[in-house]
Amino acid sequence: MAEDTVRVWLVERTYADDEQNMLILVYATLDGARYHRKERALPSLHEGIPETRAAIEVAPDQLGAVTDPEERSYYAAAAGRTADNHDPDDTV
Repeated sequence: MAEDTVRVWLVERTYADDEQNMLILVYATLDGARYHRKERALPSLHEGIPETRAAIEVAPDQLGAVTDPEERSYYAAAAGRTADNHDPDDTV
């Protein structure tokens, strides 16, 4: 892991309500205090499906603060489960 990045773990994978074929991935720090949201267009049936990693490295300025205590607790628990069950480079 580079010194200028933060490791975040996959905590949610959902489909966008307002757009077809859009996947939303949410990654969070192990303490649940910061998150990174990534949107990905789903490929056509003829293209390969892009892999989703258990963890990614992001620049600190690409992280948002989780201000809701319940959401922070949820993200911490989900990130912890992902980290406990997967290596960072695992496809999930």
